[in-house]
Amino acid sequence: MPLGLTAVELDRIDEVVASRRKVKRGETLFRNGEKFTSLFAIRTGFFKTCITTEDGRDQVTGFQMAGEVIGLDGIVNDIHTCNAVALEDAEVCVMPFDRIEELSREVNALQHHVHKIMSREIVRENGVMLLLGSMRAEERLAAFLLNLMQRLHARGFSQTELVLRMTREEIGSYMGLKLETVSRTFSKFVEDGIIEVKQRHIRVLNGDALRNIVSTKAGC
Repeated sequence: MPLGLTAVELDRIDEVVASRRKVKRGETLFRNGEKFTSLFAIRTGFFKTCITTEDGRDQVTGFQMAGEVIGLDGIVNDIHTCNAVALEDAEVCVMPFDRIEELSREVNALQHHVHKIMSREIVRENGVMLLLGSMRAEERLAAFLLNLMQRLHARGFSQTELVLRMTREEIGSYMGLKLETVSRTFSKFVEDGIIEVKQRHIRVLNGDALRNIVSTKAGC
């Protein structure tokens, strides 16, 4: 929620949440081509967004976590342009977009907050383009881990430890790398003493080394 709101404004924003919806691991929150009606604030859990390519493969376009808003893709043409799939059991707050628009006209702080969320999504998309267009495998994985840790830390989690909710194959799909390349790069980071890996649990031993790998190209 935006800061500096009065108690009355906070109550009005609370009313925007029409319902809460539980989504089981592997279930789809919304699908490509589905009519857009609501944004979803993730209360708990982790999601991936993906599109299906012409040859039937899933291309991962992003990962979203608790505290983030999902569904912004549908605003432009009133239809969703990707699938949103839960990577673990999750719960979301359903926020009808017509109510958000209506209230934004009355509460300027909310309108500004929505614009900030949309701007952050644009910046993320530009970062992904940079990630796929100009970075080597090591730079891509380092940038991915740094971005994930930064987002988790902003939500009160550890700066040095994280549990990957996505598979290495899904990470590869997102970063434009083959599964073997992702696994090999993880192994190199372990050998270099940069990270420690126990299945999906990652512990960063040398954050400076990760940042040095990315250098000035960070921004995914």
